[in-house]
Amino acid sequence: MGNDKITNRYSTKQLFVLTFLRVLIGWHFLYEGLVKLYTPDWTAKSYLDGAVGVLAPFFKSMTNSEFAMNLVDTLNVWGLILIGISLFIGLLSKPAKIFGMILLAMYYLAYPPFPGLATTVHAEGSYWIVNKNLIEIAALSVLLFFPSSYITGIDRYLNLWKKQKESVKHEEVLST
Repeated sequence: MGNDKITNRYSTKQLFVLTFLRVLIGWHFLYEGLVKLYTPDWTAKSYLDGAVGVLAPFFKSMTNSEFAMNLVDTLNVWGLILIGISLFIGLLSKPAKIFGMILLAMYYLAYPPFPGLATTVHAEGSYWIVNKNLIEIAALSVLLFFPSSYITGIDRYLNLWKKQKESVKHEEVLST
């Protein structure tokens, strides 16, 4: 989507709120990743072992292999960090939003807050169907369909560079 179309579509207040939401979610992802990175011996093993619901066997199976656990831990930590940085600074934010939604969906499906499912993990509240992961997925989907990084992020400069590159190609074609 071009920068001009987006600029004409948002008011200053809308752009501020969308950017603020993107930065907040970026910070949340980044912080969660850094905490895991700097916590000695952190692993998702106990989280996966406690999974409930229909996909519990899938999540629990990841803990059976040291290789799989190392892969899951590495992807989780660095996924959180890279998604967080991307959203925070507005760089390649469209794929970051998509991968963020996928990661949050995995967290949601590991512990779905459905009636009748007992969890062994301490939750910071009482949830019924809707929890913070689902809300953050919804917020990322809003940002996906109402992007702000093409105006208030590094994506703006990538978009300008891409347009200049296409313009040069177009001029070369016309001159031949």
